[in-house]
Amino acid sequence: MSVPCLSPIWVKAAVDEWTQTAGVGDGRVFRCVSRKGSIWGNGITEKVIWHIVRASAKRAGIQQLAPHDCRRSCARLCHAAGGELEQIQFLLGHVSVETTERYLGCKQRLRQAVNDKIKLEP
Repeated sequence: MSVPCLSPIWVKAAVDEWTQTAGVGDGRVFRCVSRKGSIWGNGITEKVIWHIVRASAKRAGIQQLAPHDCRRSCARLCHAAGGELEQIQFLLGHVSVETTERYLGCKQRLRQAVNDKIKLEP
């Protein structure tokens, strides 16, 4: 069963290049590699991601950055680009739309609903 690509084309191209270069034909794409270059384990953990993000932030001159900050930024960038709240909720895996609203720093305004501004007349 094929999975549809939901990422920008350049992301798929980068992952395809990585898997070909790394010789990854199945299993997890990102794996732990020893200093000698041998692959070990079944993938990388959240802790490894945290260390990668922290090291990258330090190189970029960002004092405090955690992976969750990146997740929140992704959500806000999607929203600013016109992404629908429900799609962002799905992307983040939130059960409740209220959680997604907290991420975005917005709330639905029922007293001034956006659809009230549509000029429809009977």
